[in-house]
Amino acid sequence: MSNYAYEAVDAGGLRSKGSLDVMDQSEALRRIKEMGLFPTMVRLVNPVQSHSLPIRQTCLWSQEWTTGRVRPAALTVFTRQLATLVNVGMPLLRGLRLLHEQERSPALRRVIADISRTVENGGTMSEALAAHPKVFSSLYVNMVRAGELGGVLEVVLRRQAEFMEKAIKIRAKIKAAMFYPAAVILVAIGIIALLVLFIIPRFQSVFEGLVPGRSMPAFTLAVMQVSELCQHHVLAVGLTLAGLIAVFQYFIHTHTGRWWYDHFKLKVPVIGQVCSKLSLARFTRTLGTLLGSGVPVLQALNIVKETAGNVAVGDMIAKIHENVKEGGTLADPFRASRIFPAMVGGMVDVGEQTGALPDMLMRIADTSDEEVDNAVTAMTSLLEPAMIIFLAVVVGSIVIAMFLPLISIINGPVPGPNGQEQL
Repeated sequence: MSNYAYEAVDAGGLRSKGSLDVMDQSEALRRIKEMGLFPTMVRLVNPVQSHSLPIRQTCLWSQEWTTGRVRPAALTVFTRQLATLVNVGMPLLRGLRLLHEQERSPALRRVIADISRTVENGGTMSEALAAHPKVFSSLYVNMVRAGELGGVLEVVLRRQAEFMEKAIKIRAKIKAAMFYPAAVILVAIGIIALLVLFIIPRFQSVFEGLVPGRSMPAFTLAVMQVSELCQHHVLAVGLTLAGLIAVFQYFIHTHTGRWWYDHFKLKVPVIGQVCSKLSLARFTRTLGTLLGSGVPVLQALNIVKETAGNVAVGDMIAKIHENVKEGGTLADPFRASRIFPAMVGGMVDVGEQTGALPDMLMRIADTSDEEVDNAVTAMTSLLEPAMIIFLAVVVGSIVIAMFLPLISIINGPVPGPNGQEQL
């Protein structure tokens, strides 16, 4: 016997936790299902020593997959291929075995093998997926469970594959758009480090040899002092910067810090528009996919809240959940919230009244995706000249600081404030 901790939701979307003393993970999933719950996480807590070797080997195998990481792209391909095989009439178990044979990722091969064994032993696909919460999200598991109950598993798998492909495509576009600004920043850091650590000290020694005992312009002295600080205290400067980054990372991982950081991301100019449209696209696409797959609305809202990725959006979803639970509509909290445009609330209201809410949500998501592309393009267009201007100002200031003494030498000595000659 082993002890398994679980987290689950009921048909109304209420969460519950507990533990079970069962022989293996498959029996734990079966017991949870018999209680009328939908498991979102099942984890081995305290394995009890047993004289039965096969049971111990099974427990070890069930956790072996955690040693590897399954890439989202590989999981998307697996989902698309499985949907195709099920759609053409191939039995689920046979399709899983076929995909297991051709899979190249060792981590995903182990996961598919474990899923195949669960299905072969009489378990459902959703039960097998729920045993791997680090690979399959609660969104994935609940969509598959809804597809099994409705007899449309191939449709649900295809929708999940499309959802994952959209997410990967948007992420790739944002990374590609940020490549140029990141490259400019790296070049700027390299040039500034070269000037501060190597070029400025050369100029300083030249100036001291040309006009010993004379003071230099204040701006030049300030730049040289920064250069000396970086030269002689490199470790201290590096540790200070690393400490500031560590404090910031710790702050945004606290509840208060995360709240402020997520609200700031939505309100900051230019970048806030991208974050807001990304959150809207993720929320509407996830909710529309779940509702279109037959997941109850309260349960779907709980899942969407977990996958929101933003505390501000999660708080809004919690308000929507409470309003729907009390018999209200989804549209009212949308209108009350200032996170998304008022037009979104109107479109959700129309979708509820016409009974086509899933389709309406997917249309909002498609429109938001297009707006994300436009917003990312606009942001990149603004960042490129901003980075160039920043680099020009910093490098230009250093160059001017180094040439000010030369200009003063050409124009002749000037009396300083204390009667001392100044360059």
